[in-house]
Amino acid sequence: MNPLVVVIVTAAIASAFALIAQFVTRDFSWVDRLWSILPVVYCGIFAGAAGFTDARLNVMAALVALWGVRLTANFARKGGYSGTEDYRWAILRTRMTPARFAAFGVFFIVLYQNAILVLITLPAYTAFEHRSTSFGVLDALATIGFAGFLAGESIADNQQWRFHQRKRAAAAVSESVDPPFLVDGLWKYSRHPNFFFEQAQWWVLFLFGAIAAGSVLQWTVLGAFLLTVLFVGSTVFTESISAAKYPAYAGYRARTSAVVPWLPKPERAEHATS
Repeated sequence: MNPLVVVIVTAAIASAFALIAQFVTRDFSWVDRLWSILPVVYCGIFAGAAGFTDARLNVMAALVALWGVRLTANFARKGGYSGTEDYRWAILRTRMTPARFAAFGVFFIVLYQNAILVLITLPAYTAFEHRSTSFGVLDALATIGFAGFLAGESIADNQQWRFHQRKRAAAAVSESVDPPFLVDGLWKYSRHPNFFFEQAQWWVLFLFGAIAAGSVLQWTVLGAFLLTVLFVGSTVFTESISAAKYPAYAGYRARTSAVVPWLPKPERAEHATS
């Protein structure tokens, strides 16, 4: 059977499960729990369809598996599998009518996000269709790039985890952390370094497919593009919450790049007028 058909059928089953689970439990984070697992399965299907004999597909599947293990571990330590729903959905409920939020749950949370999880792995399908091209220098460079971005996301997430652990420990003894949001490490150069490295990995995966096909003009770029669009929306929404909670966030936003790491702008000095 064509591996693309297998992936689509698998995605349909996963979507049906998430849809049923979220309406039975009233917990709309089931897709979040599948997010780091399904791409590993999909890339494994493409590599398996080639009998695990194609070097490029094997490397792509292995890199995505490493991505999945890391992201799953990070999600688990934050309580993602303990039944805790994403805090943003609770906030969004207050901004929508029950009917609108239900529709949002079906079309965006389940269908759209599951479609993206398929699309970001389809460069592996491009590689499957162009197995005649051998693994070369460009593939090796892409492998190094993916590994570098994976390491960067790990560092960013660990910095965030340690900060929130420190913040939680301070709150336990009625103390506070100033500022109440992370501004050090990689977060000094980007307000969302983890978002940057996450997206970058999938753009690199697209490059693997383009290398196999011998051209960047591939329709499978749609996955990386739509993932970036998704993260743009997520960033805007997340920052609206942070700005509402923390007045000092405006200053951080003014001097720090939103996503792409960059040197921070100097803090404005306040000059007294005479």
